[in-house]
Amino acid sequence: MRALRAFGAAHVDFLVPNRFEYGYGLSPEIVALAAEGRPDLLVTVDNGIASLAGVAAARQRGMDVIVTDHHLPGDELPAATVIVNPNQRDCAFPSKHLAGVGVVFYLLLALRRQLRDDGWFTARGVAEPRLADFLDLVALGTVADVVPLDRNNRILVQGGLARIRAGRASPGVAALLAVAGRDPRRVVASDLGFAVGPRLNAAGRLDDMTIGIECLLSDDPGAAHGLAARLDQFNRDRRLIEQDMQTDALALLAAREDDLVEPPLALALYEPGWHQGVIGILASRIKDRVHRPVIAFADAEADGAMLKGSARSIPGVHIRDVLANLDNRHPGLIDRFGGHAMAAGLSLPRQHLDAFAAALVEEVARQAQDVELQAVLESDGELAPAELALELASSLRNAGPWGQHFPEPLFDGRFVVKSQRIVGERHLKLVLAPAGAPERAVDAIAFNIDPEAWPDPSVVTLAIAYRLDVNAWRGEERVQLIVEHLTPVP
Repeated sequence: MRALRAFGAAHVDFLVPNRFEYGYGLSPEIVALAAEGRPDLLVTVDNGIASLAGVAAARQRGMDVIVTDHHLPGDELPAATVIVNPNQRDCAFPSKHLAGVGVVFYLLLALRRQLRDDGWFTARGVAEPRLADFLDLVALGTVADVVPLDRNNRILVQGGLARIRAGRASPGVAALLAVAGRDPRRVVASDLGFAVGPRLNAAGRLDDMTIGIECLLSDDPGAAHGLAARLDQFNRDRRLIEQDMQTDALALLAAREDDLVEPPLALALYEPGWHQGVIGILASRIKDRVHRPVIAFADAEADGAMLKGSARSIPGVHIRDVLANLDNRHPGLIDRFGGHAMAAGLSLPRQHLDAFAAALVEEVARQAQDVELQAVLESDGELAPAELALELASSLRNAGPWGQHFPEPLFDGRFVVKSQRIVGERHLKLVLAPAGAPERAVDAIAFNIDPEAWPDPSVVTLAIAYRLDVNAWRGEERVQLIVEHLTPVP
């Protein structure tokens, strides 16, 4: 929208389906809603490649349709005017891991070239826009969508980060970083993924995604900050809801004959009152804890007759294929489903939940015969005590962007606990010293620990897996270990 307006397009608007009313993607119902504005052209972003009925409905209403998507196409393509998707058959574009925002960015690059060749900008006295000005949005969308950071995506993300660090971010991105307490001069890819992205997503999970989009579209820093503050509050509310739901889920597991110790091959969890906008996060959290495919369900309607589920899986278990096979073996059990290898969504009648849970375990068992059901952390090795230094930490920080399929180095080692305390309700702040080098104390923090288990004054030595980071506080930079896993050792 920012680029099209900069090109001189006078009538550009957006429509994002409310997930609770319409679900996802371009459906005939969404087309009917869009038709109220009488558009000549409908452009999908990050969806549409599977929207056969929605595209057909739009064409029947006289709209041209450009589908821009990066998801894998099915056997049948929608009858769009144009399809732009690097993963469609016979597409020679070399970078197949673009996020939806990346696909649109390249489309806009091509459009600008065509308008330039046609003399569009000169004839209308419009200055030719610099698309690099929008790279902060490209970087944000690429990181938040967790696509593999191949060479091309790393270039796009690095370009966006450079603009943010130089103080040239859009007002919305700058405001979201500010409410998250992130210094834009030091921003890295993880800040986009763990600070900005969740605040935008919280609006769609709890209220209306339009608020997040309006924040990113705003050219007024004051208005953008006000919208960012609302998004920050949504995110705080989402965290509280998520914590309550996690407590419920863990209680369900604890009541199931030691499911927390040796869980079944797959879990289907449901509790009346769970928020359907947060079940995806809940499924992810429990999946990380038990290292099994997890589907969390919430009531889709007030009467509880239909459930909406969100699934998260582990490497080696393609959860969409599991659901497809289950649907073939048990016709009518699932109402509808969709997704990909690691995440999926579905709906089913409440009365089918128990049968579905049993069938899920059976289907995962068929697919997971050679799958590692114990979570594995791959370490780059142990650092010498002298390497726990600001110079190496800064070098690693600046060597990014790190992300999906291009992970930041992870180290491991044994450390003596000098001190430990809880900060921010669920984070464990530590001072550690390498075993054998007690004089080289270093700060460390472990996020989202179990506050009932920590701090533990009986723990003297820890085996940890950690990332080496730089903590900037009041103008001073210090080394800090970001603890990904910790285990007490004798």
